[in-house]
Formats: sequence, C-alpha cells, structure tokens
Amino acid sequence: MNSLHHPPTLPGRAGTAVQLGPNWFASVMGTGIVATAAAGLPLHLPGLRFVATAVWLAAAALLVALVAAWVVHLRRDRGTALGYAADPVMAQFWGAPPMALMTVGGGALLLGPALIGEPAAVAVDLLLWGAGTGLGLLTTVAIPYLMMTRHRIGPDAAFGGWLMPVVPPMVSAANGALLVPHLPAGQARLDLVIACYAMFGVSLVATLVILPQLWNRLVVHRVGAARMVPTLWIVLGPLGQSITAAHLLGRAADGVLPEPYAAGAQMLAVLYGVPVLGFALVWLALAAAITLRTARAGLPFSLTWWSFTFPVGTLVTGVTGLAARAGSAMLATLAVLLFGLLVAAWTTVAGRTARGAWHGHLFLPPTR
Repeated sequence: MNSLHHPPTLPGRAGTAVQLGPNWFASVMGTGIVATAAAGLPLHLPGLRFVATAVWLAAAALLVALVAAWVVHLRRDRGTALGYAADPVMAQFWGAPPMALMTVGGGALLLGPALIGEPAAVAVDLLLWGAGTGLGLLTTVAIPYLMMTRHRIGPDAAFGGWLMPVVPPMVSAANGALLVPHLPAGQARLDLVIACYAMFGVSLVATLVILPQLWNRLVVHRVGAARMVPTLWIVLGPLGQSITAAHLLGRAADGVLPEPYAAGAQMLAVLYGVPVLGFALVWLALAAAITLRTARAGLPFSLTWWSFTFPVGTLVTGVTGLAARAGSAMLATLAVLLFGLLVAAWTTVAGRTARGAWHGHLFLPPTR
C-alpha cells in the first residue's frame, strides 16, 4: 500500500513522482469508443468517417504510448507497477488495459480496412482481441479473488469501479462477434460464437451480483467522495455493451448456429436489448442528477472523469444496433443524441486530461 502513496520518480516534467496506474488506459477506451460509435451511427454526415478514422488513430497512438510508458514503469520499479493490485480502489482499474486493447482492435476492423487493407485490419483485431480477452478473463477472476482474500473492504466501499474487472468479457463478446465472418466457415465460427455467448454470461451475471451492492451503498451510505462520483457512470458500460453484444452476436449467429437457436439469437437481441436500455436510461438520469448535484458543491477533475465517455459510447453502439433491427426512427434519434453527449464529454475530458498531463498534476498519487 505504501508504494501507492510514495511512487518512484520517473522521467517527466520537473522530475516529479509519477503514478502511472492502469486507470490511464481508460483514456484509450474513451477515445476509441468515439470512433467506433461514429462508424455505425445512423447519421451520414460528410467527413464523419474521416474524423472517426482520425480519432481511432489517435486512440491507437495513445495505446502504444501508454504501453511503452508502462514498460519503462515496470522496468524502473516493478514492485510499484504490480503493487496497484494491492489497492482496493486502483486494483479495479486493471480491467481498463484489456478493454483498451479490444477497443482499438474493434476500431481497426470497422475503420482500418480503408486505410491498411482488410487482411491487415483483421490481423490487428485478432491480435488485440486475443490479448485483451486473455487479460480480461484474468482480471475477471484475479481482482474478485483479491477482494475476497486480501483487500480490506468496508461496508460502504462499493463503487462503480467494481464493475471494471468484469466488463472485459462483455467487450470480448461484442468484438468477437465482429470477427466471426472473418474465420473459416464451420467449426471455427461456431466455437467462437459459443465462446462469446459464454463470455456474455460471465460479465452479465457478475454485473447482476455487483449492481445491487452499489445501489445499497448509495441508499444506505449516500454518494461519498466527490472524486468517485463519475464512476457511477461505469454502470452504463456493461448495460450498453451487453445490448451491443446481443445485437452483434445475433447477427453473427445467423447461418452459424443451428435452428431454432439462430432465430432465437435474433429475438434475444431485441427482447433483451430494449428492456435493458430502459433501465440504462433510468441509471443515466440518476447518474446525471447525482453528478450535477455534486458539481454544484465542487467536482474535482481526475482520471475518473473518463467514466463519462466509454460507458455512454456503449449505449450509442447498443441503441444503434437496436434502431437498425427494429427500424425505429425514435431509437435512431436517441443514438444520435447520445453520440452528441459522448462527443461533448470526450471533448471536455480529453482537454482537461491533456492540460493535467502537461502540468504533471495527473501523475501525482491521489489524496485519500
């Protein structure tokens, strides 16, 4: 724990002590989801795809930079780099690196073919999806294990970040569905669809276990520290991503799963997606109201503000899929409105992050 409060000195502006926690990878997630959400948006604006591709390239460059920085961090002070897992709060954000990998990989498949060609785009996505899936399954087991055996968890400790380690399998399910058509027909496609549905279940059930604990904490112990309020938006992540995954898996199952299961997958995409969207919109309203209430008293900027981006982006992709399936103009309009919210959030958070990184404030350990 002490290593988290007194991190090593790394090269940087003014030689300040640097905390390069796994939460930094949320910036890749939040940037990459803007690109992937724009790629499928039911709104055809001139230049939109060009801008989406540029944002995806920015996310990819940021991922490379963070991985390189982490290699330096690991070589200079291995104990501190790995010691983030000992902190009950920071440990939760180990779910961010695998999702960052898969977000960039998904962008490669959706936006990369026009730039690097389809074979290269598929290869990049396969590599990043495989690495992200492996790391994500590890965090799904390892972080809850640490919580159960080593972390000291108080009765008021539940927060939105508890979902971070268990969301990666849902991202794997959605992005894996995109890869299905690029595999050889037959057993390979079938096995991937089955594996993706299994990972869908892993993340969904874990979310259903954690969400009541968060609700109970908010009701019994109230909101808590202002800097943790943005993490309430993380709840939208597994909700929106599960809607997206149900849609994409339904599409991938067509011609791969035998009947009647293939037809059932199409029905599940809508019959699951619409009710979950209803709850997601209620949670969006609650999170927004609590955030505005906190902001009036003072909401200090920190990397938790990236929670305003990726979760909203998953709602955009999920609603976009539902709109296409149902042919609903109402859902298409909602997707565009949510995308507007996503862009506004990303613009604000990216700008604040760039300034904070330039001045070095964001590399300092947070106050407890």
